[in-house]
Amino acid sequence: MVKKKVSKKRRKKATDVSRETLERLITPKVKVSKRAKVGKEVEAVWKKAVKEGKIAKKEPVPPPVKVQKAEQIERKPPLWHIRERLFGMPKEETYNLKKHGPLVDLGAPKDVSYKVIETYPVNAPYAYIRIIDEPATHEYRYQVLEPRLSRSEQKLFKDMRTKLIEALDVDLRVFEEQGALLYLKNSTNKILKDYRIELGSVSKEKIMYYLIREFLNYGKIDPIMRDPGIEDISCDGPGTPIFVYHKKYESIETNVIFEEEDDLDSFIIKLAQICGRHISIADPLLDGTLPDGSRVQLTLGKEITTKGSTFTVRKFRESPFTPPDLIEFHTFPVGAIAHLWLAVEHSKSIIFAGGTASGKTSTLNAIALFIPPEMKIVSIEDTRELNLPHPNWIPGVTREVAGEGAGEIDMYELLRSALRQRPEFLIVGEVRGKEASVLFQAMATGHTTFSTMHADSILSVVHRLENPPINIPRILLKSLDLVAIQLQARVGGKRVRRMKTLTEIVGVDSRTGELLTNEIFKWVPSSDTFEYSGRSYVLEDIMNEHSWDEKRMAEELKIRQDILEYMRKKGITHYEDVAKIVVMYYREPEKLMKMVRRDVRG
Repeated sequence: MVKKKVSKKRRKKATDVSRETLERLITPKVKVSKRAKVGKEVEAVWKKAVKEGKIAKKEPVPPPVKVQKAEQIERKPPLWHIRERLFGMPKEETYNLKKHGPLVDLGAPKDVSYKVIETYPVNAPYAYIRIIDEPATHEYRYQVLEPRLSRSEQKLFKDMRTKLIEALDVDLRVFEEQGALLYLKNSTNKILKDYRIELGSVSKEKIMYYLIREFLNYGKIDPIMRDPGIEDISCDGPGTPIFVYHKKYESIETNVIFEEEDDLDSFIIKLAQICGRHISIADPLLDGTLPDGSRVQLTLGKEITTKGSTFTVRKFRESPFTPPDLIEFHTFPVGAIAHLWLAVEHSKSIIFAGGTASGKTSTLNAIALFIPPEMKIVSIEDTRELNLPHPNWIPGVTREVAGEGAGEIDMYELLRSALRQRPEFLIVGEVRGKEASVLFQAMATGHTTFSTMHADSILSVVHRLENPPINIPRILLKSLDLVAIQLQARVGGKRVRRMKTLTEIVGVDSRTGELLTNEIFKWVPSSDTFEYSGRSYVLEDIMNEHSWDEKRMAEELKIRQDILEYMRKKGITHYEDVAKIVVMYYREPEKLMKMVRRDVRG
């Protein structure tokens, strides 16, 4: 009998991978920005403020319904006990990366011409991202790498998904994360037991990953949602690749596609349900907020988007940008941030204007960290984006209803209601209609207001405010103190965000009726630097209020610049840590400045 020669390729087991690859899979090197320590003195002041009730303790966002914890879930006896008792089968082996090898093949196929730029994990050992360069088109591509299922595994996954949909008699959202995971695993094991399905450890691990991804996470786009480098995710219809905006590679095409219309429609409805909202053919447009704070815009069907259903996700940063970030990214000069700090501290009204994705709301959130902690703040937004550590803060969000009828609450109604709450600072996400008249009336009556709007220059800001549908009389415009114009630009081949101008509204010329403005800071594109005009009427007003001379004002600006540079150099950029520094400045400035000068000036 002649033995057939078995090729080395067929004899190669899953475990025959290099030690180097295994180490990389087990301990993936992800670039995680380490949170800098603010120091014992700052922490002591912060704890004292929390104890006195000046600062709110950090609490999780309350779930929509009562959460059931993992320990409250009925723990089924291990499946291997049942197998052993009923069928005399041995204990089931669990998946082990070192023993069974990786679930995802990270090697590039040999028959392709593209060049691999980088590969990094987003949910190891299940999901990885590979960035490639297509030499034919000279374009980058974004590849999601997940475990591959065989035909039999794909069929079993579909059957298991159907059985779970039939078997699950509770909403998984009533559980906390670990509780939902445990409940899903118990339900899966029960189905496997009931149907006497035998699965190897690797197959079971792969199928379990896809079931968790389907029922508890974001389905096909879950790996993309987990990528910290992604800002936007855009699906333009069925059969079309999803596009993402990557912080490093900008707008690139992915290998993720919703092939069937029904699959995409189902996913759109699922996203709407995750947002706690409703979408239908009768009401096919929806703006919502995902549980992690990401903004989502959905369309359903072909009536308003002819290619089919679409979605766009603008991902939310867990820690919003802070003033040290704006300085580090060279979006604002440190002098402009110090000016804005003084303006916020002395209750000056500001509008942040710019084009789409120019960073208006991010800057608004960052500058709002300078609001003294005990002040009452009311914010009004279409979708929740602001994230502040202040305890005396009422975040308001508009409410839409399907069709026409009672129950809809727009920004105008919210703003009118907010004025009855006697806020010291009023923040409006974006002014675009009749709510602007209420906002400027609030400014004129002494309320400090912050807002954003779409405009690319001070002239276009004035033009939009004075014309329909806003229609603000020019005499009310002088209630506004500062306008910061932001833009997206290319510097050194990279897309960046910059403050174009920081301008003061000085007043209205009584003779000509012209609006008088003063440009404090201006960005110079050719050198990527900022110029200071040398005079600020806002600072002069602050000097008059406090009877300061120019020397005292220069000292106040220098103090704030030193604090900002201290935070930037020490890497203190998390919004909670920045808030702690700001609180310490307001409560114990001498102690803080002693610490700052020791580190900054040596």
